[in-house]
Amino acid sequence: MSLIRFLVGRRLANTEAEGKRIGLGPAIPAMGLDALSSAAYGPEATLSVLIAAGAAGVGLTLPISAAIVLLLFILYFSYRQTIAAYPHNGGSYTVASDNLGVYPGLLAATALMIDYTLNVAVGISAGVGALISAIPPLQPYILPLCLAILALITLVNLRGTRESGVAFALPTYLFILTLSAAILLGLYEVVRSGGHPHPVIAPPAIPKATESLSLLLILKAFASGCTAMTGVEAVSNGVSAFREPVVANARRTLATIVFLLALFLLGIAVPVQAYGFVAMDQNAPGYQSVLSQLLMAVSGRGWFYYLTIASILAVLSLSANTSFVDFPRLCRLLARDGFLPRAFAMPGRRLVYSAGVLFLAGAAGLLLIVFDGITDRLIPLFAIGAFLAFTLSQAGMAVHWWRRRAEEGAMAYLRLLINGGGAVATLVALGVILIAKFLEGAWITVAIIPLTLTLLRAIKRYYARLDAAILGAGDRRLQFRSYAPPVALLPIQRWDRLARKALNFALRVSHDVYALHVVALEGPDALREESREEHIARLRRDWQRFVAEPARRRGLKPPELLIEDSPYRSLIAPLLRTVFDLGKKFHGRPVMVVMPEVVEGRWWEMFLHTRRAQYLRRALLRHGGTNIVVATVPWQTAEPEPEELLAEEEPEPAPPEPATAGLAPETRPAAAPSGAKAK
Repeated sequence: MSLIRFLVGRRLANTEAEGKRIGLGPAIPAMGLDALSSAAYGPEATLSVLIAAGAAGVGLTLPISAAIVLLLFILYFSYRQTIAAYPHNGGSYTVASDNLGVYPGLLAATALMIDYTLNVAVGISAGVGALISAIPPLQPYILPLCLAILALITLVNLRGTRESGVAFALPTYLFILTLSAAILLGLYEVVRSGGHPHPVIAPPAIPKATESLSLLLILKAFASGCTAMTGVEAVSNGVSAFREPVVANARRTLATIVFLLALFLLGIAVPVQAYGFVAMDQNAPGYQSVLSQLLMAVSGRGWFYYLTIASILAVLSLSANTSFVDFPRLCRLLARDGFLPRAFAMPGRRLVYSAGVLFLAGAAGLLLIVFDGITDRLIPLFAIGAFLAFTLSQAGMAVHWWRRRAEEGAMAYLRLLINGGGAVATLVALGVILIAKFLEGAWITVAIIPLTLTLLRAIKRYYARLDAAILGAGDRRLQFRSYAPPVALLPIQRWDRLARKALNFALRVSHDVYALHVVALEGPDALREESREEHIARLRRDWQRFVAEPARRRGLKPPELLIEDSPYRSLIAPLLRTVFDLGKKFHGRPVMVVMPEVVEGRWWEMFLHTRRAQYLRRALLRHGGTNIVVATVPWQTAEPEPEELLAEEEPEPAPPEPATAGLAPETRPAAAPSGAKAK
């Protein structure tokens, strides 16, 4: 079994795509981890701003959380309509492109791509933050832990959407159960004590205020807390991943995710105020996350604490899975429309868009490295892309219902009101986030958006020019010209079995065969070991003995040996000059360069060869002109073994035979006579 098959799994056939669609159970881990896990860092992001105002700031945690939940439900009703209107993926890119135009659609796509990448980095870094809360000695290893978790999630997603949903189901549902239990315990203690609960382990004291409670501080806290809503659009972006009935399954998933997230946000905010939790610096010794303080306050540091912390770590780290589900699908749509390289639109061996998965992993890894895996440094960049996409999507849906008002009647106006209200609400929230977070790092996201837009448009222009050149505007009928055989040119290093195999192939396709040997490719030391004249004389003797004389005896035109010097140790320059010279000598006939190439049979052999043939092939195709053909003649270092590749495309085992298969011959129904018609 190959390493790729062991890690990623067997290759799936196109007909197995339906079997990889998901229902409500796997959909919550696959598409809801982003939203649900944000309950772990959203309230902490709010509190990290409010703590500057001391106890007065902590007292506003619940009102700000309530405002965030209100905005969350506005988005829920808006995206519920989007799912029904776009059952084949109602992502912001599709909705904005269809209803607002190409460039608003590209802006939405750019915002989403940035948001998905940041979600991966923030989710993983927050998960590692939960880990070091429970195991402080791991604090010096924050970045290596982040990168290791990223590699694991990437590998799981390369195996497919359904596999990632199943793999993440246990930690997701464990997180829901344990966090719900912790919140209920905290609420019970708050109610039982009349609002003054006694913690099992007291949280750190609330520090003294360093600034007054101002409107700007409240807006900053709201902007930070809005990071809790960044995963809400995931379901509408990935509707096509659901099994039938698609719309019903997508809506049920969205409702479940939003309901649970709202309960978490409000349920955490109440104990935060009652117990007086604080937001701590992740780099400081003794760091404890807000959820760690909640768990210690209601249950101490027993088995329940460590079980819940483990589930929080898993879900925060795996929340990146939502981006790994939706980012490749978004890239596929952009590639289909010509705004990304076409490799992003090609499904991989497991029917997932592997190019998008790998690109997302690389971009998120770079972010983690640049910001050292620290959540607080990444949060200011977060949420801008999500809310920009929210706004464009809801504005697009408002235009959609306005256009359908004649068909939908009064319902169109009601739906227009819902989506229009959602657009206004998210636009206001976006403005607040921009104002509050711009100088803290949001400017980086604002700067990246136009750069990404420029890149997408440049890729589109490239493909437009390429299609125009290939398709052309003139006559595309086959043009019958002279079909004289090509002139064959064979670069050789020495006369050996590899050169003989390549020369035999060249003689099959042409009577005009030339071999080119370039001297001094190995540098001055090689020339000192054997003089140039001795080297050339030995090669010419071999050529006469093993090539020219046998060809004459067979009545064939002997292949001609050409010798070229290369003072700068370049093979491509003499080869190109010879190609051009042959093109002039045999005007109108194509020049076919026959390239002998060693094909490694084992993965480690690639490090033992220069791979010069591959470089030459690229250079010839790029610079050799329009009348050149490059043919590769392989020499395998091991016997070909196509069985493994062919086995990957074998169909699944046939279904069991009917029950009659096990009966004795005399008890089976009689077979119809040959040629009889079925009734």
